[in-house]
Amino acid sequence: MTPDDITRYARHLVLREIGGPGQRALLDSHVVIVGAGGLGGPAGLYLAAAGIGHITVIDDDVVEASNLQRQVQFIHTDIGMGKAEVMADTLGNLNPGIKVIAGDLRLKTDNARELLKNHDVILDGTDSFETRFDTNGAALALGIPLVSGALGRFDGQVGVYPSDGHGPCYRCLVPHIPPRGETCSEVGIVGALAGIVGSLMALETIKLITGAGESLSGKLWLFDGLCAGARTVTLQKDPDCPACS
Repeated sequence: MTPDDITRYARHLVLREIGGPGQRALLDSHVVIVGAGGLGGPAGLYLAAAGIGHITVIDDDVVEASNLQRQVQFIHTDIGMGKAEVMADTLGNLNPGIKVIAGDLRLKTDNARELLKNHDVILDGTDSFETRFDTNGAALALGIPLVSGALGRFDGQVGVYPSDGHGPCYRCLVPHIPPRGETCSEVGIVGALAGIVGSLMALETIKLITGAGESLSGKLWLFDGLCAGARTVTLQKDPDCPACS
């Protein structure tokens, strides 16, 4: 690490659970964020600040005015611009010592493995079950741990799905695409919830890379913002899972 790195990451370096070896692991790591929205934004900001050396942001959407209530990586003048490009610039400006790549395209079955390979952790913050399934399938095929988040109204969740093939995957939890429900624009979402869930996704990613603490691997964290209550449940591998069995 350079003298500038030692200054920038001083609060990590004094942590027994991270220290110099952990910070070097963060600086050497490659993380991909699928979805530059309400979850990918805060997760990406904290991962960039933490010194994740290489971050890839994948999203084919553009910034809309209604995004600004919860997607804090964007500002008013970003409206109409590509989310991936804007977010990559924001992360790069936050930490010039890291490399950030923008992928202005939609992750699909035929490109998922190519887009996600050579990364240490995959974060999924999308609102599409099709994309979630494709991301999960590629993560399994590539042997890369998946950190997945979701939110709606006042509720949020984070799950960490291991890379060893022995634990549950996302489709053990959601085996099939459910019938179309109400969208975020129809049911609403409190903006601050995105920060809570996205930040936990970043923390779980940091823990996976550094080995700090106890990971949520194989578990699902559920948060109720109306009562500030949270609980963690252990997920079971589905022997009939269409993806991992």
